[in-house]
Formats: sequence, structure tokens, C-alpha cells
Amino acid sequence: MPLYRSFHTQQALDAEYDVDTVTPAFPRHVQALLARSAEARATLPHQAGVPYGPTVDETLDIFPAQVPAGVVPPVLVFFHGGYWRLLTAQEFNFVALGLARSGITTVIPTYSLCPHVSMDEIVRQARAAVAWTARNAASLGADPARLFVGGHSAGAQLAVMTLLTDWAGRYGLPADVVRGVIPISGLYDLRPLPFTCIGPSLQLDAGQVLRNSPMLLELPAAAPPLLLSYGGGETAEFQRQSADFLARWLAAGLPAERFAQPGRDHFAAMLDLADPGSGLTRACARFCGADPR
Repeated sequence: MPLYRSFHTQQALDAEYDVDTVTPAFPRHVQALLARSAEARATLPHQAGVPYGPTVDETLDIFPAQVPAGVVPPVLVFFHGGYWRLLTAQEFNFVALGLARSGITTVIPTYSLCPHVSMDEIVRQARAAVAWTARNAASLGADPARLFVGGHSAGAQLAVMTLLTDWAGRYGLPADVVRGVIPISGLYDLRPLPFTCIGPSLQLDAGQVLRNSPMLLELPAAAPPLLLSYGGGETAEFQRQSADFLARWLAAGLPAERFAQPGRDHFAAMLDLADPGSGLTRACARFCGADPR
């Protein structure tokens, strides 16, 4: 029997999911990510390491929107990728170069990583970061009624999981506190991951897979929109994960649109967020109702 779908070996699955290895431009992308993130810290006003929860990992980097006095901007919580086992907010500060300069207050959380914590705990921390932002947006000069969530790769899964949250019952926040989600190159079905080289780090059991796979969860009767994006140069499985989740969302009668990125690989699909003039950043600004005057 196959391990997953039509895949019979770990090697076949690794060829789809071990994106660091199978992306030829990966070293160049890492250099760009680090350099642009350092540029963001050097050139943009920001607060680093703001606590949002009780553990030392639960901190936020906050980049206020670059808008004229009197303009109250939307706020976007953006979760970093790294397969839930690598990186912090600092490596993803580059997104503020495009987003904050396009009129969006940008909040980038750090969260604990596998295998030191479980996937359940990471999702809890993601929800806590959104709750903190909702309660503190006004003090940041942003509009709490225009709170959006986004993320790349593993961060896209976290972004969608925050949307699939009982905000009123669990947090005492408005049920529609999240006004839209921007998942980029995400993982929405975790079932193949235990069979890959990523599996030992994640320590996923069947219950965690079911609880934390947006593709497998019951969708709400009503939800805010998705702006979903992925690269046309990504592996077939990453493209399928995004396409299948988008199709399921639309089939449930929920609002969504796709921002196509022809030819872009898994990492190039997010790096355009460093450029306020890129098509991806402009689409995000429009989606969030930003006013980048």
C-alpha cells in the first residue's frame, strides 16, 4: 500500500516536500531573505521582541504602517515559515519592507518550534499572537476592526488555523475578529509529513494531524475571504495542496481569490513582499484595504 496517495517511498515524498534540497536557488533565496530582513530593521521604525504570551519564544516584531498622520491603517499578523522547526520572526522582517511601506501595520510573531513543543502548542501560540494583536491594535495606531492574518508555508497553515478558531467562545473576541487571510505556499494537509525526512522533527501523531490540517477540518458556514497564492514553479505536491484547499473552500461557498505567481518557486513566491511595488504586495494592500499614500 502507498504511504500517502500514490507515493510508495519516503524518497518519493521527500522529492516533493524537502523544498530546501529540491529548490536550486535556495542558497540565494536565504541570502536575500537575511539581507532584506536586516534592511527592514535598519530602515524602518519598529519594536522587536514584544511579549504576547508567557513563554520566552512568544514575542512579536512590530513594524508600524508608513502612513500620514491621521490615517488609521489595517494590521496584518504574518507567520513565518520553516516547517514549524526552524527560524524566527527576525528572518522574516523583510515582509515589512513591502507591507509597512504599503500602509499596513505588520506584526511578525516568533513561536516555539518542534520537537521542543507540539504542533498543538504552536497553533495555540499562533492564536494567542492574533488575540494579542486584536487587543492591542489601537495602541499601535492600527484599526482593530481591520485585522488580517497571513503566512508563508508552515506559516500559511498557522494563518488558516487562526481563521478556524472559536474567537468568541475561547477568547472573548468578536467572532469575525480576523477579516481575511493571506496564505502563501501553504501546507493544509499534514498527513504526508510523518513519512518524510521532516517527520522526526515534527513528532506528529494521528490526532495532531487531524486537529491541525485545515483540509481535514469542518469549514464554517460563513468566513472572511482568502487571498491564496503559490508559485507555479513549486513542487507538484505544494501546488496540489494549495489548489485542493482553495477548491474545497470555494465548494463550501466561502469567498476566496487566487493570486497567481507563474514560474515562482517556493521561496521566490514570498520574497516579493519585500517590494512595495510588486504585484503580490499590491494585491495584499488592496485585500487589506490599505491606503499607502
